[in-house]
Amino acid sequence: MIKFQGKCLSTEALAEVEDKINWVRKENLHITLVFIGYATDDETYEIAKTMKEKAKKHQPFFINLERIITGPPDKMPRMFWAEGEKSQELADLQMDLENALSIGGNYKKEARAFRPHITLARFKYDVAKRIKEMGNIEEKINFQIQVDSIELMQSDLRRTGPIYTILESVELET
Repeated sequence: MIKFQGKCLSTEALAEVEDKINWVRKENLHITLVFIGYATDDETYEIAKTMKEKAKKHQPFFINLERIITGPPDKMPRMFWAEGEKSQELADLQMDLENALSIGGNYKKEARAFRPHITLARFKYDVAKRIKEMGNIEEKINFQIQVDSIELMQSDLRRTGPIYTILESVELET
């Protein structure tokens, strides 16, 4: 049985949908700071260069993951997320990257506010509908992650789930 704030997904209910929940593999867990979309090789080079410049201006820090929720919030749930608490260091790093990339013309800023989260699982509409019927799902957690580098990642979307390839990894300045 999986329990979310007093609401339970019983073993029977979970058995009905477990083959429709695509859990993210451990090596694919990440927080997206800036989603770029398609980029040419030349654009990817410029993005990596910008990323290296910005990483020098930030020191390693910690992120506290505080709850597991369904996401995206206020919409039909399609994922389980581990959501992080607001962190000034993370917000500064994200904003610094976003501003630099948008000035360089490689990225258009997001209209929505940045919400640090790690996608734990994805699911289709029939599972989402069943989960939404249960109401808000939220499980408090307390997990800390050290951030000492940032990566430029390429995603290859497949039916079995995305495959991520690290194109560039840059240590934050210590």
